Amino acid sequence: MKFPLFQIDAFTRHLFGGNPAAVVLLESWLPDAVLAAIAAENNLAETAFVIPGADEIPLRWFTPTVEVDLCGHATLAAAHVLFRHFMPSAGQLTFATRSGNLVVTRDADRLTLDFPARPGVSVEVSEQLVSALGARPREVFLARDLLAIFDCESEVKNLQPNFSRIAALDAFAVIVSAPGGTVDFVSRFFAPGAGIPEDPVTGAAHCTLVPYWAARLGKSRLTAKQLSPRGGDLSCSLSGSRVLISGSAVEYLRGEINVVV
Repeated sequence: MKFPLFQIDAFTRHLFGGNPAAVVLLESWLPDAVLAAIAAENNLAETAFVIPGADEIPLRWFTPTVEVDLCGHATLAAAHVLFRHFMPSAGQLTFATRSGNLVVTRDADRLTLDFPARPGVSVEVSEQLVSALGARPREVFLARDLLAIFDCESEVKNLQPNFSRIAALDAFAVIVSAPGGTVDFVSRFFAPGAGIPEDPVTGAAHCTLVPYWAARLGKSRLTAKQLSPRGGDLSCSLSGSRVLISGSAVEYLRGEINVVV
């Protein structure tokens, strides 16, 4: 069986920037083991599987090792593919996911994700986390992920974490963040236990980052940069219990995969 496949660089206007995601278009769900094998073969941070056609478009996300409940950059990538190639006159898409219905709107080449806010609760700065990061954050919060806050951008940029120790922590991933020099805040994202040592740009992390920085800075509209080697730029806002995350995307390749089921 042959299925269309696209690779999209998300949260960037430039090829080879942002976060690459694969988007595979299906007519119906393949067995979970096959979806996992495709994602492992793609070996990108995320592969999005989409079944176009319905008003509420089924969408699932897989890392090379696990299925996840929320992914921003692969949702942006999937929306980019559908808007560009299959629904050119549409201004809005609704995806049916494990995190509920997620709406993506577009304004020219800029896409906006409407995601659930995931504010963290304050927790103790553990010695295990300090050892894993190689530095002591000023405070830590726990949502799905651990959010470690540092004082300045250079601390976040210069971190050299121990990935095996991060994978041993009792959290899906670790987000590190600090005030930015030219943006409101910067971040990095580590999820080695899910097969992603460092994610280039992580939309879902901003479901926790935005509530924190909106409260700390006293404003609902924020600019953000992820400090991975590829880098990524995001515009975010907090709207009640929702986080709006905006960015652009660029198509790198399109083709098809041949899978025996």
